[in-house]
Amino acid sequence: MKRSKFTEEQIIAILREQEAGAKTDEVCRRHGISGATFYAWKAKFGGMEPSEAKRL
Repeated sequence: MKRSKFTEEQIIAILREQEAGAKTDEVCRRHGISGATFYAWKAKFGGMEPSEAKRL
């Protein structure tokens, strides 16, 4: 399985950008990810703090 080029902390930061009011399409374009990847991350990491993600 291919490793992600983003760490858990970076993923959570990207999710928080969208939660802060940025449009999903803009966030995805800025970071070079697809919408499907974004929503998969949101399902997995949504609502987590970086310290909680390290425990996964």
